[in-house]
Amino acid sequence: MVVVLALASALAYGLSDFAGGLLSKKASPWAVAVVAQATAMVLTFLVAIGWWRDPMAADWAWGAVSGIGGGAGAAFLYRGLGAGSMSVVAPVSAVGAALLPAAVAAATGERPSALTWVGVGCALPAIWLVSWVSDGPDVPRRARAAELTDGLLAGLGFGLLFTALGQVPESAGLGPLGMSYGVAVLVTLVLAVLVGAEWVPRDRVLVRAPVIGVLGTAATAFFLLATQAGLLTVAAVLSSLYPASTVLLAAVVLHERIGRAQGVGLVLALLAVTLVAAG
Repeated sequence: MVVVLALASALAYGLSDFAGGLLSKKASPWAVAVVAQATAMVLTFLVAIGWWRDPMAADWAWGAVSGIGGGAGAAFLYRGLGAGSMSVVAPVSAVGAALLPAAVAAATGERPSALTWVGVGCALPAIWLVSWVSDGPDVPRRARAAELTDGLLAGLGFGLLFTALGQVPESAGLGPLGMSYGVAVLVTLVLAVLVGAEWVPRDRVLVRAPVIGVLGTAATAFFLLATQAGLLTVAAVLSSLYPASTVLLAAVVLHERIGRAQGVGLVLALLAVTLVAAG
């Protein structure tokens, strides 16, 4: 079940990032992040009220910590996708999102099988390869550095999000996830003010941003359920395959050609899923 839930999370994250990246090229990425996360907060709390459990103080705290990572991760990801290259920003963020929780899980005593570790080893290069797109002309060094910075910051943020949510038990319900999105909105606002970015939703195109919030809610909820059904290592690594769904969506919807490197990455991703499921 953890494999199914984690892959559902990856699919939803991929759809969310695809839509968010396109929208961030037309409007302020910080405003996109604020509207999307505010939508997710409201939606999550509405669902949580109808499915209320008994979260402890520690569960709320982990939800808040995850929101710090989620808010920073989404803001820097959308900024990177809006201004930079998908081939750099997405894989850097995804690898970071996979490595941090996997390292924490291993350090705290999680012991996946040898077959699962082989699958994880296949997944990490797969994450990078499925996002590889030829840049064509040389990219200026300053622009490349900005892309790498946004990807790294987004990956650290999502890694913190995944790690913290992995500590929330099933008995807590979805309340802590609502807390996560509430804190994420505040973090995004603070970061936007610090970097002097425009965050107030003014553009008409931002009426589409709530759709990104709905997809993000589904993605994070699936991830939370995956961590409660199995190992954090497995959930984090498989959920971080989200660039694969973005690439496949671009091929189907935008008729973009899947390159050789992306094809190899998709094959490795399928192998990784098979090995993790078998392990």
